[in-house]
Amino acid sequence: METLKLILYVLLIVFFHGSSSFSLHPLVVNSIIEHSKHTSISAFRVLNRRALFECPDVNPYLQVNVSKTSGGLSDEEFVTVTVSGVLLPAENDWIAMISPSNSNVSSCPSTIAMYLQTGDVMSNLPLLCHYPVKAQYVSNDPDYVSCKKKECKKYSNGKCVVTTCSGSIKFHVINIRTDIEFVFFSGGFDTPCILSRSNPVSFANPNHPLYGHLSSIDSTGTSTKVTWVSGDKEPQKVQYGDGKSETSQVSTFSKDDMCSSALVSPAVDFGWHDPGYIHTAVMTGLNPSSTFSYRYGSDSVGWSDKIQFKTPPAGGSNELKFLAFGDMGKAPLDASAEHFIQPGSISVTKAMADEVNNGNVDSIFHIGDISYATGFLVEWDYFLHLISPVASRVPYMTAIGNHERDYTGSGSRYNGSDSGGECGVAYETYFPMPIPAKDKPWYSIEQGPVHFTVISTEHDWSQDSEQYEWMKNDMASVDRSKTPWLIFTGHRPMYSSSKSSVHKKFVKAVEPLLLDNKVDLVLFGHVHNYERTCSVYDHKCLAMPKKDENGVDTYDHSHSKYSAPVQAVIGMAGFTLDKFPHHVDSWSLSRISKFGYLRGYAAKEDLTLEFVNADTRKVEDNFRITKKQK
Repeated sequence: METLKLILYVLLIVFFHGSSSFSLHPLVVNSIIEHSKHTSISAFRVLNRRALFECPDVNPYLQVNVSKTSGGLSDEEFVTVTVSGVLLPAENDWIAMISPSNSNVSSCPSTIAMYLQTGDVMSNLPLLCHYPVKAQYVSNDPDYVSCKKKECKKYSNGKCVVTTCSGSIKFHVINIRTDIEFVFFSGGFDTPCILSRSNPVSFANPNHPLYGHLSSIDSTGTSTKVTWVSGDKEPQKVQYGDGKSETSQVSTFSKDDMCSSALVSPAVDFGWHDPGYIHTAVMTGLNPSSTFSYRYGSDSVGWSDKIQFKTPPAGGSNELKFLAFGDMGKAPLDASAEHFIQPGSISVTKAMADEVNNGNVDSIFHIGDISYATGFLVEWDYFLHLISPVASRVPYMTAIGNHERDYTGSGSRYNGSDSGGECGVAYETYFPMPIPAKDKPWYSIEQGPVHFTVISTEHDWSQDSEQYEWMKNDMASVDRSKTPWLIFTGHRPMYSSSKSSVHKKFVKAVEPLLLDNKVDLVLFGHVHNYERTCSVYDHKCLAMPKKDENGVDTYDHSHSKYSAPVQAVIGMAGFTLDKFPHHVDSWSLSRISKFGYLRGYAAKEDLTLEFVNADTRKVEDNFRITKKQK
């Protein structure tokens, strides 16, 4: 009944929207504001809410050709797409990469109310509900609009009477398992119409195993889980070490697993893309702090390359080298527009890959806002491809963020549609952490002298919640003689100069646990910059760091000297950076709005942290926490 009322109301809006005295229903207004705030509205991102028609074009010469079609596409390549036979090239001509290739508007929702959640209620139907994976303006070829590439198509009495133009642009393509098609549009992203299409292009091996990444399953350092994606639903194997082999468990998810409400979500409707099959297998019998090789796949669908990986140090051992960050996502390796671009992600990943290749990393912690797919499911494939150089080599441990989990009515702690309807399903399938149960994405793990407590800020953390009791018991049970350092991580911060990102009830409920259990370091994301505090509690500096002989801020957390945790926001790994206000609180000691990551080195009595600028590779902030053993 409520859905019917909403549909009728929107029809009235469409009928009367020319009247300046007519105001929008709050539900409609809120959906537009919500979309703009949380899912980065852009001309390309709302393309699937635009009316789509065939252009009134009778050009018989028009063609769209792809540079490589025989034998199929490889797992990764740059293809050249050429449009030729163009009579009047325009700045707003563009090419979209569509997947699957048979996408059309015939199955799109016919009721405009279904598009409310994505911020558009005034479009005429039909709408392009099967979204392009990526798109580029043909004017990226500098010779296109000026028609420097001319071809005569018709002669009369020995003279050319019809001349056409052409343009070529490159697309970075990875194996997403389905046929793809390149579609030539006019009218820009705001008023698109179809001019021509390429023939469908297939991948040479859509079942090939790809995008392997590692995670730890416990604190021993003797078992490592590898997760990969394939178009094949049959179990495959991971082969590792000296002739060992384990068979994969296979899972996937469907539209039925996604969330929606009275308003259809991107994940259910126009953002859906088949994820293939996700394989996981556990490599056992390993030695901690050791290097092994592995490959995954099968004889029937093929094998990955052989990859060298490093196991983390066992919990309680003497040292750990780790990287940490939040809010990374991905960005295109070509000139394309995509649905959600995080511009710093490429430089950060490259910088971290160099560290991994140099043997300087035991593990990585990505604390929320992982791929920013937000219901456009193929973006997960592009993200997994981006992180492969690091995540396939060392354990890649994650925490859930708002853009993985939040959705109205789904049980998440916060309202809003930040996950685009994914509701944590895609995240938990691609990144199986050692959590207690499905949709309870909190866990702890020990590596070297560090105990990491990883929570979900998106699930209930109030004092009568299951997660609160888990946090309390987990931190209270830490053997500080074995792992002297306790690091607490989650996505949304307790302290940030961007005060709108701080939930006061979260701070009130959870911060006392940090003090009671003498947490040394707290790491959060969500705000897209770097910020470090004093030893802070209840918004007051209970202690200030002192400079050591090298001028580095040093906090003394020896038993008798401990006062409060040091907190840091490290959400600077990819998303467009947030600026700082002119006036900040006294607890804020260091503020940097640059892309980078946190580098950590833990020994038994010393924890050293460095903010690394990904573009320059220089350390722009560093601090130490010291702790004399009893």
